[in-house]
Amino acid sequence: MKEAVEIVAELMALSAKTAPKGLGKDFVDIMVITGPQLKKLGETMIEMSKERNETGFARDGRNVLDSMGAVLLGLRDHPANGVDCAACGMTCAEMTESDLDGDFAGPNCMFRLLDLGIAIGSAVKTASLHNVDNRVMYRVGVAARKAGLMKSRVIIGIPLSATTKSVYFDR
Repeated sequence: MKEAVEIVAELMALSAKTAPKGLGKDFVDIMVITGPQLKKLGETMIEMSKERNETGFARDGRNVLDSMGAVLLGLRDHPANGVDCAACGMTCAEMTESDLDGDFAGPNCMFRLLDLGIAIGSAVKTASLHNVDNRVMYRVGVAARKAGLMKSRVIIGIPLSATTKSVYFDR
């Protein structure tokens, strides 16, 4: 099963890569992780739970450790798209000059974040078509960023499993 899940993870990466992007410009990073990287990610999440006194990181970290792989999708550094829509809370010029850093870096262009969301939807659709259990988790992305697995400004993680009962259900 593990090999099949890894193949589906690569197909998910393909789905994310070919998902439509605003203005035809791609700022989405994609990474498939398994083995030691997956273990490091789960352990980082459990440690973050202790640091933050937040049980959600431990619960999700155990889910990652019980997974066979994960797909990380991130939004790398990007310019504003130039429409001055203010969806990020500022003008495009102000957004480009600002830099905030927390769980995620920001601000980010709303259109680029939509690109990331469409890529996530395309990826999980592919997992579903191949009957691989998955769950979109923002905490996985926060931990991946902290662990240095990706340099993206915003990262979302999708752990993957194929067992009799989904490890992401009845959590």
